[in-house]
Amino acid sequence: MTGRRVASTWAKAASRRCPAVEGGEGDRRRRPVRRRLLWSVAAVLVLAGLGAMLAAGVRSTAGQDPTAPEAAAGPATVVRDDPAPPLAGRTLAGDGFDAATLRGRVVLVNVWASWCGPCRQELPALALAERRWGGQGLSVVGIDMRDNPESARGLLAEVGARGLPTIVDPQGTLAVAWGARGVPETFVVDRSGRVRLWVRGAVDAAWLQRWIPPLLADRSAP
Repeated sequence: MTGRRVASTWAKAASRRCPAVEGGEGDRRRRPVRRRLLWSVAAVLVLAGLGAMLAAGVRSTAGQDPTAPEAAAGPATVVRDDPAPPLAGRTLAGDGFDAATLRGRVVLVNVWASWCGPCRQELPALALAERRWGGQGLSVVGIDMRDNPESARGLLAEVGARGLPTIVDPQGTLAVAWGARGVPETFVVDRSGRVRLWVRGAVDAAWLQRWIPPLLADRSAP
């Protein structure tokens, strides 16, 4: 192969791999078009991102009390109205328990575990709530999910909630049946046996004061 043919072969190969490296007039004419195309694509991506953020914001507030201040601090609270699942099993104390016996009372079901830091913080508030409103019809029941029973009993004693009835849920099946996605989570059942509130995150005294008294005052349920 002569030198002239070799040069021609390399030139053709180079033109197939990297057409944009040629600095001819046609390439210069195409550059403004490419820039406009890139800016259009970037604008579409920005608008799509803003739309996703707005949609997420709508989903995060859906189901919350519309009268609540948007800036109010506290766990995500979803208002619901559906039948409560069964809640029965052995407690940490070794006793049998069935929440069906609590019909006619407001029942706060708390999913927790001793290895959960926020759970440790909220348990004293739950124990205090039952002492405060128990005479008005509030019962607090725990579901100890995927935990060591000895550690769970130790935590209850440590935070002054030894008497809190807590069902042992070693596989997490009971918590999942209630719709829990993690710990801590709280479900509040009204006097008629319907789930009215679902809370993702730790509740505190302020949250309890805001949501529990109205349910206790509602005597319309059978």
